[in-house]
Amino acid sequence: MILETIVTTLGADGTPHIAPFGVTRDGDDLVIAPFRPSVTLAALEATGRAVINLTDDARLFAGCLTGRRDWPLAPASVIAGVRLADSLTHWEVEVVRMEDDPVRPRFHCRSVHEEAHRPFAGHNRAAAAVIEAAILCSRLHMLPWEKVEREMAYLAIAVEKTAGEREREAWGWLCDRVAAFRAEMRSPDTTKPQVHS
Repeated sequence: MILETIVTTLGADGTPHIAPFGVTRDGDDLVIAPFRPSVTLAALEATGRAVINLTDDARLFAGCLTGRRDWPLAPASVIAGVRLADSLTHWEVEVVRMEDDPVRPRFHCRSVHEEAHRPFAGHNRAAAAVIEAAILCSRLHMLPWEKVEREMAYLAIAVEKTAGEREREAWGWLCDRVAAFRAEMRSPDTTKPQVHS
């Protein structure tokens, strides 16, 4: 099972970083698999610690994919780390082993502390659509443009029917990102390096 989460880490110099991650449950392990190179990968290698945050605010996913990473943080309770100040629940984890890979290493983590902060208020189709669109935006450089257009049009239906203010704001950020990517692809210079979270 893959859980869509926000992972917070501290770099070797103590700098916090926020990134969306699909975290995989593998038995007792929670597996974080960042691409090389990435800030999260460097932090996990340096410290062996992370916080996995569960949130119902889709803006976090859209924001991280569109350069908006300045979200309120709070100190973790047990490990040297930080969590989202507004998370529903957070799990503080330590790396127990790493499966090395030239593209995407897998960090197997175990929870050392779990804490609930507020109840989950219910499902929202628009929030799910925003998360799907955020994942789509992370792969724009890998997908045919027709697929991007088709999937964004489909996801827009749920946003139009069920979104609240937060989901509309997040959707707008992602639509702007898709439009900017399309403009970049039409420009003569499209050889920009890919940066991972």
